[in-house]
Amino acid sequence: MAQEKSSSASTKLTELLKLQVGSISETIEKEGRTIFGGSNNLLGTDEITDFCIEFLQLLVALLESRDPHNDGSPQFHALEMFFNSLSKQILVRGGRVEDLVRYIQFMQRTLIEALAHDKKNITVDDTRDALLFLSSTFNELILAVFQAYLDEKERTINAQEAELRETATPITEIWDGVLTLPIIGTLDSNRTMLVMEALLNRIAKEHASAVVMDLTGVKNIDSQVSHHLIQMVRAVQLMGSDAIITGIRPEIARALTSLNIDLSGVTTRASLSDGLKEAFRRMGIQVSHKAI
Repeated sequence: MAQEKSSSASTKLTELLKLQVGSISETIEKEGRTIFGGSNNLLGTDEITDFCIEFLQLLVALLESRDPHNDGSPQFHALEMFFNSLSKQILVRGGRVEDLVRYIQFMQRTLIEALAHDKKNITVDDTRDALLFLSSTFNELILAVFQAYLDEKERTINAQEAELRETATPITEIWDGVLTLPIIGTLDSNRTMLVMEALLNRIAKEHASAVVMDLTGVKNIDSQVSHHLIQMVRAVQLMGSDAIITGIRPEIARALTSLNIDLSGVTTRASLSDGLKEAFRRMGIQVSHKAI
């Protein structure tokens, strides 16, 4: 019996949409131009017209499906993906998620008002069932918009983190075969792996003979950080390059000593300048001041 009532309400709502499709489309299209068009310049006029028509077509397809209340149906999934895709398109262009939600709520109100104007052809029970259907459906569509928003935010955050990691550990070729890697901040496991991978790739690409790793920007060091540092040094040496560590401040030296870190076989110099001179010396390059 409940299925029959649901089917009756869906049929009435479908008939209503088909009868008033012109006025409903015009109403939601006008609001779409106000929110996304004009000076906001998020969507063109043709784009707004197209997505309004597509939305109504997808909604009718859902209403005409075997079970319009089934949010796992292909018809519902198509409507959900439509809003997910639209949301991402608008968000990428600088739109706000609040405006998207307000617009979806406006669509819902427009359909409810259309029901209110058609009291002669729809019973009270059908009206109630139709309202419940619209409420449930549009709540799911709003969730689809928020999911698109979260996906876009995650993509942006991941891109920013990748950019920060890249700029935080710039690997520079100072001379043919000589690379410098200033390490700033803390070396955790994830960052060590990323830096090591980038560094080893650059060594292979540039056929580097020496890598000068400067620790001036490292504020403190513990057993885990020192372990990661030694890992990087050993990896550089396995690639056939000389690893030279510079910028070890007194407090860092004391910490390494107290941790009993074995730095035998690791070349250290006081400053980046001294480290570069050592690298040049090993390559047989003589650097001298030019007399003025």
